[in-house]
Amino acid sequence: MSTTALITTKGAAPAPSPVVGSDRAKRSAWRTARYAVAILSVIIVLIPVYVLLVTSFKGTGDAAPTRAWALPETWTLENWQAAFTALWPSMMRSFAIVIPSAIISSVLGSLNGYVLSRWSFRGANIVFACILFGMFIPYQAVMIPLSQLMIGAGIPSGVPSLILLHVVYGIPITTLIFRNYYETVPHELVEAARVDGAGMLRTYWSVILPISIPSFVVVLIWQFTNAWNDFLFAVFFASSQNGPVTLALNNLANGAMLQNYGVSMAGALLASFPPLIVYILLGKYFVGGLMSGSVKG
Repeated sequence: MSTTALITTKGAAPAPSPVVGSDRAKRSAWRTARYAVAILSVIIVLIPVYVLLVTSFKGTGDAAPTRAWALPETWTLENWQAAFTALWPSMMRSFAIVIPSAIISSVLGSLNGYVLSRWSFRGANIVFACILFGMFIPYQAVMIPLSQLMIGAGIPSGVPSLILLHVVYGIPITTLIFRNYYETVPHELVEAARVDGAGMLRTYWSVILPISIPSFVVVLIWQFTNAWNDFLFAVFFASSQNGPVTLALNNLANGAMLQNYGVSMAGALLASFPPLIVYILLGKYFVGGLMSGSVKG
């Protein structure tokens, strides 16, 4: 073999393996398929939003079901002004309901989760199971006895009743989230506080509460969204004069504005803005808070 042949042979790059090329093609095809499914899912989700948005800017004659996909012939803000005027008082009542109910249920759930995860006592698992049982009781099954209980207790309808109901029905899920999160907290932190002479409440306030921010973000967003979107409790325990925005939105869609689809669409978008803004601003913390309690240690 000549010297030139040796140099050429030694310096030649190895030919790519057919197996490696096949794997690379499969990964590329799989990535393309995932992107295609994701884009298709986004389009399917955004189609109703598109119809809501374009219809909210249409005039009375233009906002017809037959023109649901068409852009407005004349863009107008009258629908938004009418929806804002009709829904603003009920939106303020919704804020008065969801903010205290989310905060109170989160604090109670944190205390329950702390006690059930860090202060063992006889029957703790039974107590925890009984609390969780409240998550599986359908609201429809308890409406009549719950109405009789609220009337018998003399609790006024509207904001006071709805705050109490959302607090009570929020305790099971908040307790579950906090208990799972506190189970991941190292036992050495609590033991060190006990050695220093801290009691149950002192340990919670000085050690547990400062590291509970991720779970508080999760339960506050969860409770805020559930209470804001609630309609069943509002129907039974409130009226259009003292109820939340979901009740007012239903009356807007089925009342005098029945034939004005533009106002109904604008009202639906307006009512969805608060939870949407909460998720946009705190969404990454929501996901991080959920993941923070998923790993032990």
